[in-house]
Amino acid sequence: MPLTEGISFDLTVIWAFLIAFAVLVYVILDGFDLGLGMLFAAEPETEDRDVMMNSVAPVWDGNETWLVLGGGGLFAAFPLAYSLILPALYAPIIAMLLALIFRGVAFEFRWRTTRWRPVWDLAFIGGSALAALSQGIALGGLLQGIVIDEVRRAYSGGWWDWLTPFTLLVGVAVMVGYMLLGATWLVMKTSGPLQDRMRTRAWILGLATVGFIGAVSLWTPFLQDGYYSRWFGGIRIVLAAGVAAAVLALAFGMFRTLRVKHHDYWPFIFALGMFVLSFVGLGISMFPYIVPTQITIWEAAAPEASQIFMLIGAAVLIPIILIYTAYSYWVFRGKVDPSEGYH
Repeated sequence: MPLTEGISFDLTVIWAFLIAFAVLVYVILDGFDLGLGMLFAAEPETEDRDVMMNSVAPVWDGNETWLVLGGGGLFAAFPLAYSLILPALYAPIIAMLLALIFRGVAFEFRWRTTRWRPVWDLAFIGGSALAALSQGIALGGLLQGIVIDEVRRAYSGGWWDWLTPFTLLVGVAVMVGYMLLGATWLVMKTSGPLQDRMRTRAWILGLATVGFIGAVSLWTPFLQDGYYSRWFGGIRIVLAAGVAAAVLALAFGMFRTLRVKHHDYWPFIFALGMFVLSFVGLGISMFPYIVPTQITIWEAAAPEASQIFMLIGAAVLIPIILIYTAYSYWVFRGKVDPSEGYH
């Protein structure tokens, strides 16, 4: 193999993992933030809502940095995939972006008014729910496949291809999973009656999340032939069983620590672990395809020179983002003081 081909292969794989990493970090960071917004609907008291919002006030907008990085990285490193995926999923992606914008406005405005605060609270709940649902539908739409004109290398499907029973299942699954992350986050960040209620809700949401993970996992292999052979072909069934067992083990750890009062951090950590493993399972299902199961990462990759140029920038920016993200979470660690916070 010529040297340039080896470099191109390595760069393409590196960029695929960088984008996957950015998406994963976004999911686990903004996931609990969106889940907290949906849990607003179950907490009618203004004081409790203030505490909930103050638990994410210092970090919520920084979480979305990773969404920008993932989307921008896809456009720059895999332009063909970007040109195929975006037209197929315009509706849920635009809905997600509008929901995130409206949710961010609601976050700021609810502190500036008393008369209209219930309206902005409703906007915060609705924006969080729509953003989570749209993300799940977009994921489901990608997993079920995209209709491509092989000659023109362009999307040739219909406007409503993204709306199917499977995509709706994934959308609801993401909503429930995000609410689980939000509930366990609040177990970690709050105390008293609010924390007790979140422990109870985390139990219910944990059971529902495990059920949805199982339903999506059982349905996915039958969407396309490539998925089935990847999970159940030969020795790979052992890998599938191992991932499933690990998810169940993390769920068991989460349920067990939810029963112990002084284990406030562990439920959140176990819930994050469930999301990470589920994401790894998706990666195993898709790799090396970026548009399942039609376009590989090498077919969709930008020219080698462009990848090298962008990688230099990413090598500088990603550590900086990681450092300031970790620092902000460290500075605002610990329980939320109900008498202080964002105003």
